Amino acid sequence: MVEEQSPLKRKVKEFGLTSFAVDNGTSFFIITLMIVIFGIGAYESMPKEQFPEVSFPTVYVNTPYFGNSAADIENLVTRPIEKEIKSIVGLKNVKSTSLQDFSVITAEFETYMDIDEAVRKVKDAVDKAKSDLPNDLTQDPDIFDVNLSEIPIMTVNLSGKYTNDELRSFAEYLEDEIEAIDEISGVEIKGSLEREVKIDVDLPRMDALEVSFQDIENAVNWENMNMSAGEIVNDGFRRAVRVVGEFDNAEDMERIIVKSEGQRPIYLGDIAKVTYGYKERSSIARSDANPVVSLDVIKRKGANLLSAADKINEKVEHARQQVFPAELKVSLFNDQSVNTRTEVSNLENSIISGVILVVLVLLFFMGIRNALFVGMAIPLSMLMGIMVLNFTGTTLNIVVLFSLILALGMLVDNGIVVVENIFRYMQGGEKRKEASKHGTGEVAIPIIASTATTLAAFLPMAFWPGLMGSFMKYLPITLII
Repeated sequence: MVEEQSPLKRKVKEFGLTSFAVDNGTSFFIITLMIVIFGIGAYESMPKEQFPEVSFPTVYVNTPYFGNSAADIENLVTRPIEKEIKSIVGLKNVKSTSLQDFSVITAEFETYMDIDEAVRKVKDAVDKAKSDLPNDLTQDPDIFDVNLSEIPIMTVNLSGKYTNDELRSFAEYLEDEIEAIDEISGVEIKGSLEREVKIDVDLPRMDALEVSFQDIENAVNWENMNMSAGEIVNDGFRRAVRVVGEFDNAEDMERIIVKSEGQRPIYLGDIAKVTYGYKERSSIARSDANPVVSLDVIKRKGANLLSAADKINEKVEHARQQVFPAELKVSLFNDQSVNTRTEVSNLENSIISGVILVVLVLLFFMGIRNALFVGMAIPLSMLMGIMVLNFTGTTLNIVVLFSLILALGMLVDNGIVVVENIFRYMQGGEKRKEASKHGTGEVAIPIIASTATTLAAFLPMAFWPGLMGSFMKYLPITLII
């Protein structure tokens, strides 16, 4: 006599990963412990920053040619360079703009093109076009790309009732201290006037004495230099000899001989006035009606933003307490680490609050044991996703944090579905092992497909942590046995 099977038993199916985990419980306990340890380590060491490091395959060529109209700039500069750039393989689009005294060319490449290779190819094309450019160009074409990693992560403002030179000396000290940090690639000083030597010539006297601008340029170049005079042996010691000729002040420059006619020397001071002044101001900064010198801090690519910000704060605080005068105001502006800390804190709070709320709610319906299974799936899935992201070199930025928080909500829902289905099979009379295999196998494929599809549709960066989280939801099932 054949015993008739119940409909529940006739329709059961299994999911291979879950069945393997249930049959090898000890091994998966060890794997779970490793995920916790290495996941926490990956989270601590994973670089954290505000925005992802996106590379735009676009290269810009800027060429100044002063004293020429837009039409002349287009014919003499833009077209020769643009002609050579268009021959580059992998080029998607070229746009050019010719303005008064200036030419701008934008070369957009295909997305598969490496930005460094694109810049190199553009430089080679510009070098080929130099033979067709005007000979009197005052400056070679400037070739560069846009790199988001070069956006300043913080601005340090130094202000007070001090002279420009005093504020700049304070800024240069802080610049050296901050650039010594491993996570920092450079510091740019803004709002400060740079020194320069000005030579204001008297044109009528130059014409009368038959002195040209080339004579002045040559005289200054030859007189303002230090030269090596070889070596001498004195008392058995070999010593290097140098001739120091660099100018120390503006008065020394006025005494150089520009030209000599009929054994009558013509000094630079006879035809010009030399002053040690400031360059034309290119940036202005103000704070509380006082002059400000600002330092834009640029983080090294791939470095940890939070670690860099902490070290910068330490340097600034040390300088404020022990180096700078008390009247000097030192303030931080546009600190990107503030938002990043908030976002990371929100992720941690979401995980903790999610676990607590899920366990409390399910406690009243399925008991403490099943509620803990769902709660454990949340941190394990997050740690697994962070491990994969850290292994691929991805930084923890606003995009990744958004994807992880998005996946967190789906983990809770899917985890409840899995545990509730296992609980249903156990209520039908099956043992824990069989209920774990059959309950998970019945809903595994639909849950994985829906999770991966939804996250991939929302955000590509969310696909990997979401997919890995879908698999990780079934790992705590081994604890049932």
